[in-house]
Amino acid sequence: MKRLIGVFIVTLTLCNFASAQVAEVTKSFARQQVTLQGSGVFTRKVTDSGVTFKPTSSGGVLAGYRFNINHWLGVEGDFDGFRDSQKFLTSINTTALKTNVYAATGSAVISLPNPLTKRFQSFMSVGGGALIFDPRDTSLVPRQTRNVISFGGGVDIPVSRRIAIRAQAKSFMYKAPDFEVSSLRTNKYVQTMIPSVGVVYK
Repeated sequence: MKRLIGVFIVTLTLCNFASAQVAEVTKSFARQQVTLQGSGVFTRKVTDSGVTFKPTSSGGVLAGYRFNINHWLGVEGDFDGFRDSQKFLTSINTTALKTNVYAATGSAVISLPNPLTKRFQSFMSVGGGALIFDPRDTSLVPRQTRNVISFGGGVDIPVSRRIAIRAQAKSFMYKAPDFEVSSLRTNKYVQTMIPSVGVVYK
């Protein structure tokens, strides 16, 4: 009888502990998140048919909205904007087009346990969208849009119940722009890496 009472007390204690943990997780779970971040933009060069495409590195801004479907799955819409120069190098000359670049992407986001600490929230994302190259200081070169695949990951570091610091890195995969000029065409896919850090409001 004493053993049965002991088992009952232990079971009751474990149930209370589990309920407290669930309540804490539910309390910290935020359905909606808005983020604003500063970013760096770095693109790997590609070469084909005697043309090398290598945009200049630059800085930019990222604004995003995330809706968490549950504790581990969410959807996110991001807008990235930055300025750089699209450089095309051949054996005889170099062409540099100053451009405003805009990216509108949608992604699925998976939240992961952080191996370092339970306080941080890690995540990974994959999705796609459109990348728009808008030439500046000229009306002779048309705007061009490329389909883009986006993937990456990051971590949220809580500052308060509603605010966190987000550090993340994502990559864009897309076909190099040519602005409908055959001499600038590489027919290659390039990767742009975008590390960023900023604030999240939940």
